[in-house]
Amino acid sequence: MQTVTAVGHRGDPYRFRENTILSLRSALNQGADAVEIDVRLTRDGVPVLLHDDSLKRLWGHDLPLRSLSAEEVRDLTAGGAPTLVEALSATEGSRVMVDLPGAPDPRSVRRIVDVIGECGARDRVYYCAGAETMLAVRAADSAAEIALTWTTLAPPRAALLDAVRPRWLNCRFGLVDRELAARVHRDGMLLSVWTPDTGRSLRRLIRLGADSITTNRVGLLCTLRDR
Repeated sequence: MQTVTAVGHRGDPYRFRENTILSLRSALNQGADAVEIDVRLTRDGVPVLLHDDSLKRLWGHDLPLRSLSAEEVRDLTAGGAPTLVEALSATEGSRVMVDLPGAPDPRSVRRIVDVIGECGARDRVYYCAGAETMLAVRAADSAAEIALTWTTLAPPRAALLDAVRPRWLNCRFGLVDRELAARVHRDGMLLSVWTPDTGRSLRRLIRLGADSITTNRVGLLCTLRDR
Protein backbone atom coordinates (compact mmCIF):
# COMPACT_ATOMS: atom_id res chain seq x y z
CA MET A 1 0.00 0.00 0.00
CA GLN A 2 1.36 3.40 -1.01
CA THR A 3 2.09 5.83 1.79
CA VAL A 4 2.32 9.50 0.83
CA THR A 5 4.46 11.72 3.02
CA ALA A 6 2.35 14.76 3.94
CA VAL A 7 4.45 17.93 4.25
CA GLY A 8 3.07 21.19 5.61
CA HIS A 9 4.29 24.02 3.36
CA ARG A 10 5.75 26.62 5.74
CA GLY A 11 3.63 24.89 8.34
CA ASP A 12 -0.11 25.51 8.16
CA PRO A 13 -0.28 28.95 6.51
CA TYR A 14 -4.04 29.08 5.97
CA ARG A 15 -4.49 29.01 9.75
CA PHE A 16 -1.38 30.75 11.04
CA ARG A 17 1.25 33.03 9.60
CA GLU A 18 3.74 31.00 7.55
CA ASN A 19 7.13 30.00 8.97
CA THR A 20 6.10 30.62 12.56
CA ILE A 21 6.12 28.22 15.49
CA LEU A 22 2.31 28.28 15.65
CA SER A 23 2.10 27.37 11.97
CA LEU A 24 4.57 24.50 12.28
CA ARG A 25 2.85 23.05 15.34
CA SER A 26 -0.57 23.34 13.72
CA ALA A 27 0.59 21.35 10.68
CA LEU A 28 2.00 18.60 12.88
CA ASN A 29 -1.15 18.54 14.99
CA GLN A 30 -3.19 17.92 11.83
CA GLY A 31 -1.13 14.85 10.99
CA ALA A 32 1.71 16.20 8.85
CA ASP A 33 4.66 13.81 8.58
CA ALA A 34 7.01 16.74 8.03
CA VAL A 35 7.03 20.51 7.82
CA GLU A 36 8.77 22.59 5.17
CA ILE A 37 10.52 25.77 6.29
CA ASP A 38 12.45 28.51 4.51
CA VAL A 39 15.75 29.52 6.06
CA ARG A 40 17.90 32.61 5.50
CA LEU A 41 20.70 34.30 7.43
CA THR A 42 20.58 37.59 9.30
CA ARG A 43 23.39 40.14 9.11
CA ASP A 44 25.13 38.47 12.03
CA GLY A 45 24.84 34.97 10.56
CA VAL A 46 21.86 33.62 12.51
CA PRO A 47 19.56 31.32 10.48
CA VAL A 48 15.93 32.44 10.77
CA LEU A 49 12.70 31.33 9.13
CA LEU A 50 11.74 33.64 6.27
CA HIS A 51 10.93 32.94 2.64
CA ASP A 52 11.33 36.47 1.25
CA ASP A 53 14.51 38.50 1.30
CA SER A 54 12.81 41.22 3.35
CA LEU A 55 10.30 41.55 6.19
CA LYS A 56 7.81 43.53 4.09
CA ARG A 57 5.18 40.94 3.08
CA LEU A 58 4.90 39.04 6.34
CA TRP A 59 5.89 41.58 8.96
CA GLY A 60 5.25 45.00 7.38
CA HIS A 61 8.83 46.29 7.46
CA ASP A 62 10.46 47.06 4.11
CA LEU A 63 13.89 46.03 5.37
CA PRO A 64 16.21 43.42 3.85
CA LEU A 65 16.88 40.54 6.21
CA ARG A 66 20.61 40.70 5.47
CA SER A 67 20.70 44.26 6.85
CA LEU A 68 19.30 43.17 10.23
CA SER A 69 20.75 41.40 13.23
CA ALA A 70 18.89 38.49 14.79
CA GLU A 71 18.00 40.73 17.75
CA GLU A 72 16.56 43.37 15.41
CA VAL A 73 14.50 40.72 13.61
CA ARG A 74 13.15 39.53 16.95
CA ASP A 75 12.18 43.09 17.93
CA LEU A 76 10.59 43.93 14.56
CA THR A 77 8.51 40.73 14.51
CA ALA A 78 7.72 40.68 18.24
CA GLY A 79 9.46 37.32 18.38
CA GLY A 80 7.27 35.92 15.60
CA ALA A 81 10.02 35.04 13.14
CA PRO A 82 11.80 32.13 14.86
CA THR A 83 15.41 31.18 14.55
CA LEU A 84 16.24 27.83 13.01
CA VAL A 85 17.30 26.60 16.44
CA GLU A 86 13.89 27.52 17.87
CA ALA A 87 12.07 25.86 14.97
CA LEU A 88 14.04 22.64 15.35
CA SER A 89 13.30 22.61 19.07
CA ALA A 90 9.57 23.17 18.46
CA THR A 91 9.43 20.29 15.95
CA GLU A 92 11.53 17.86 17.99
CA GLY A 93 10.94 14.31 16.79
CA SER A 94 9.44 15.35 13.43
CA ARG A 95 10.90 15.55 9.96
CA VAL A 96 11.81 19.00 8.63
CA MET A 97 12.36 19.95 4.99
CA VAL A 98 14.66 22.96 4.87
CA ASP A 99 14.24 25.09 1.77
CA LEU A 100 17.09 27.46 0.99
CA PRO A 101 15.66 30.32 -1.10
CA GLY A 102 17.63 33.04 -2.81
CA ALA A 103 20.86 33.01 -4.77
CA PRO A 104 23.23 30.11 -4.04
CA ASP A 105 25.76 31.04 -1.37
CA PRO A 106 28.07 28.23 -0.20
CA ARG A 107 29.08 30.06 2.98
CA SER A 108 25.47 30.63 4.02
CA VAL A 109 24.61 27.02 3.19
CA ARG A 110 27.48 25.73 5.29
CA ARG A 111 26.42 27.91 8.22
CA ILE A 112 22.86 26.53 8.08
CA VAL A 113 24.07 22.95 7.75
CA ASP A 114 26.43 23.47 10.70
CA VAL A 115 23.63 24.80 12.92
CA ILE A 116 21.46 21.81 12.08
CA GLY A 117 24.33 19.53 13.07
CA GLU A 118 24.92 21.44 16.31
CA CYS A 119 21.23 20.92 17.17
CA GLY A 120 21.55 17.17 16.67
CA ALA A 121 18.94 17.28 13.91
CA ARG A 122 20.87 15.92 10.93
CA ASP A 123 18.95 12.64 10.89
CA ARG A 124 15.53 14.31 10.63
CA VAL A 125 16.32 17.25 8.35
CA TYR A 126 16.43 17.15 4.57
CA TYR A 127 17.06 19.96 2.11
CA CYS A 128 15.41 21.29 -1.01
CA ALA A 129 16.40 23.94 -3.55
CA GLY A 130 17.84 24.18 -7.03
CA ALA A 131 20.95 22.46 -8.33
CA GLU A 132 23.63 24.99 -7.35
CA THR A 133 22.39 25.26 -3.79
CA MET A 134 22.09 21.50 -3.44
CA LEU A 135 25.64 21.10 -4.68
CA ALA A 136 26.67 23.42 -1.83
CA VAL A 137 24.69 21.29 0.64
CA ARG A 138 26.37 18.15 -0.64
CA ALA A 139 29.78 19.81 -0.21
CA ALA A 140 28.89 20.83 3.34
CA ASP A 141 27.50 17.41 4.35
CA SER A 142 28.31 14.31 2.34
CA ALA A 143 25.50 12.40 4.08
CA ALA A 144 22.75 15.03 3.71
CA GLU A 145 19.36 13.94 2.43
CA ILE A 146 18.47 16.06 -0.57
CA ALA A 147 15.30 16.81 -2.51
CA LEU A 148 16.52 18.40 -5.75
CA THR A 149 13.96 20.99 -6.83
CA TRP A 150 13.18 20.67 -10.53
CA THR A 151 10.98 22.97 -12.63
CA THR A 152 11.17 21.63 -16.20
CA LEU A 153 10.03 18.51 -18.02
CA ALA A 154 13.58 17.80 -19.19
CA PRO A 155 15.17 15.31 -16.78
CA PRO A 156 18.26 16.26 -14.77
CA ARG A 157 21.55 15.36 -16.43
CA ALA A 158 23.20 12.19 -15.19
CA ALA A 159 26.32 14.14 -14.19
CA LEU A 160 24.24 16.43 -11.99
CA LEU A 161 22.50 13.50 -10.32
CA ASP A 162 25.86 11.86 -9.69
CA ALA A 163 27.17 15.03 -8.04
CA VAL A 164 24.10 15.89 -5.95
CA ARG A 165 22.97 12.33 -5.16
CA PRO A 166 19.38 13.34 -4.35
CA ARG A 167 17.00 10.96 -2.65
CA TRP A 168 14.05 12.94 -4.00
CA LEU A 169 13.26 14.84 -7.17
CA ASN A 170 11.12 17.77 -6.00
CA CYS A 171 8.85 18.82 -8.88
CA ARG A 172 6.28 21.54 -9.38
CA PHE A 173 2.96 19.71 -9.20
CA GLY A 174 1.64 20.92 -12.55
CA LEU A 175 4.49 19.12 -14.36
CA VAL A 176 3.71 15.72 -12.91
CA ASP A 177 2.07 13.05 -15.03
CA ARG A 178 2.28 9.28 -15.02
CA GLU A 179 5.28 9.27 -17.36
CA LEU A 180 7.30 11.67 -15.20
CA ALA A 181 6.48 9.74 -12.03
CA ALA A 182 7.55 6.48 -13.65
CA ARG A 183 10.80 8.01 -14.91
CA VAL A 184 11.73 9.39 -11.49
CA HIS A 185 11.16 5.99 -9.92
CA ARG A 186 13.10 4.22 -12.69
CA ASP A 187 16.02 6.55 -11.95
CA GLY A 188 16.00 5.34 -8.37
CA MET A 189 14.56 8.47 -6.76
CA LEU A 190 11.43 9.27 -4.82
CA LEU A 191 9.00 11.84 -6.23
CA SER A 192 8.25 14.91 -4.13
CA VAL A 193 5.80 17.52 -5.43
CA TRP A 194 4.87 21.12 -4.51
CA THR A 195 2.47 22.95 -3.93
CA PRO A 196 -1.03 21.63 -4.78
CA ASP A 197 -3.87 22.89 -2.61
CA THR A 198 -7.14 21.67 -4.17
CA GLY A 199 -8.71 18.32 -3.41
CA ARG A 200 -8.74 17.47 -7.11
CA SER A 201 -4.99 18.09 -7.49
CA LEU A 202 -4.13 16.23 -4.30
CA ARG A 203 -6.17 13.17 -5.32
CA ARG A 204 -4.60 13.18 -8.79
CA LEU A 205 -1.06 13.25 -7.41
CA ILE A 206 -1.80 10.46 -4.95
CA ARG A 207 -3.11 8.34 -7.85
CA LEU A 208 -0.04 9.14 -9.96
CA GLY A 209 2.27 7.76 -7.28
CA ALA A 210 3.76 10.85 -5.67
CA ASP A 211 5.80 9.77 -2.66
CA SER A 212 5.59 13.14 -0.91
CA ILE A 213 3.29 16.14 -1.31
CA THR A 214 4.06 19.58 0.08
CA THR A 215 0.87 21.61 0.49
CA ASN A 216 -0.61 24.61 2.24
CA ARG A 217 -3.59 22.40 3.19
CA VAL A 218 -1.91 19.54 4.94
CA GLY A 219 -5.00 18.64 6.95
CA LEU A 220 -6.93 18.05 3.73
CA LEU A 221 -4.08 15.99 2.30
CA CYS A 222 -3.99 13.79 5.40
CA THR A 223 -7.74 13.23 5.16
CA LEU A 224 -7.58 12.26 1.48
CA ARG A 225 -4.51 10.08 1.95
CA ASP A 226 -5.94 8.16 4.89
CA ARG A 227 -9.30 7.33 3.32
